[in-house]
Amino acid sequence: MSESSSGVNTSSGSFPKSHSSHYSELSDTHTPLSVEHTPDSGIVATPLPSSRFRFTSWHRLEEHDVRGDQLTCPRVREGPSEDEHSLRDDDIFLRNGRRRRRREDEEQRWEERLQENWENCVELNLSYQDLGDPYQLENFTRILRRLIRVERLQLVDNTLQDLSSVRLPRCKSLNLHRNHLTSFSQLPKVPEIQHLCLSENSISSLGDLSLLQTTSIQSLTLRLNPCEFLEDYRSRVFSCLPKLKVLDGIPKLPEDSVPPKLPASSRLCIIL
Repeated sequence: MSESSSGVNTSSGSFPKSHSSHYSELSDTHTPLSVEHTPDSGIVATPLPSSRFRFTSWHRLEEHDVRGDQLTCPRVREGPSEDEHSLRDDDIFLRNGRRRRRREDEEQRWEERLQENWENCVELNLSYQDLGDPYQLENFTRILRRLIRVERLQLVDNTLQDLSSVRLPRCKSLNLHRNHLTSFSQLPKVPEIQHLCLSENSISSLGDLSLLQTTSIQSLTLRLNPCEFLEDYRSRVFSCLPKLKVLDGIPKLPEDSVPPKLPASSRLCIIL
């Protein structure tokens, strides 16, 4: 399956109304809307929609009624089917270098995609996915393209290199901490972005920062990127993004409004 059953509903506002009878023996005694007391902290907690699966082995979760939009931190490292897996050693690449895949049952695949229901996610954490296989990265990108309503998205530490093919039309807060981005042009399309974290990437130039000028970005974090050590770094960022209020966790200071110095070569006086 595409994801594990761990997380909390953050978008739909309700828990599933019914559970699969096939796994009724695995369910907890409480209903999805009941409240349980945690003896260690004394805090009253609402069970997660997937809590009835917490003692179940992964291979027994072939069918369930927990949807993707009811999870906050799902694992989306989908692997190839058994038929595809059997071909990996014998016939992995076609002439154009792409993996050969047997034709799957389209009806079953479509039902699985509908169950994920990523289109209704408003808040989602897809961090630490450990995308070690190109197949997993392809599935991960497929899910990102379906997040048409997400407003807050966490993509921390996923070794992502290029998301320029992804569009997140409603995303206001995006966390891409500790990935492998080297340019602002590799960011997804985020026209509504307000808070963007790009710390611990490999962005060395501010040349493509102008791509964010059409947004309403208010805070930007670029800590531990090579561009942080550029001359007049802060003034150059604020000069390019006039609407920006906070950079690297520090509010805009008076000296940040001073226009950046021109390169030394442009200040030379040439005498003919």
